[in-house]
Amino acid sequence: MEDQGREIVRIGQLQLTFLATGSETRGGLTLFEMLVPSQARVPAAHHHREVEEVVYGLQGTLTFTVDGVKHEIRAGDRVIVARGAVHHFTNVHEGDARALAMLTPALIGPAFFRETAAIVNAGGPPDLSKLREVMLRHGLVPVAAAAA
Repeated sequence: MEDQGREIVRIGQLQLTFLATGSETRGGLTLFEMLVPSQARVPAAHHHREVEEVVYGLQGTLTFTVDGVKHEIRAGDRVIVARGAVHHFTNVHEGDARALAMLTPALIGPAFFRETAAIVNAGGPPDLSKLREVMLRHGLVPVAAAAA
């Protein structure tokens, strides 16, 4: 789906609107806005093999855990996730949370999120082995929940 020429990917309750992709930035970065409803299911704790991430809060509050340290990200706050840092986020607060996420270089882009959406949105519990395979193929390494 597209909005004003921008691709929108829905993964369960999450909505990602792509603002810039690797094909537009010569592989430099991927930029998207994410909408995270309260109590929405979110991705498993993971780290990136070759990608840095910056998340900037726009609305509501996301709780980002990076290498075991919790950060409350509200409008105007940011968190930096270095490559290799185990991270996870949740919205345990009332109301939607929105944030900008930038990944650099653009090794993780819309294709990863489309593939993930196809698995998560297929109905019934998602096939975790398929999700793991997609994550690994795109440079994301899932981590056991206890490590998050």
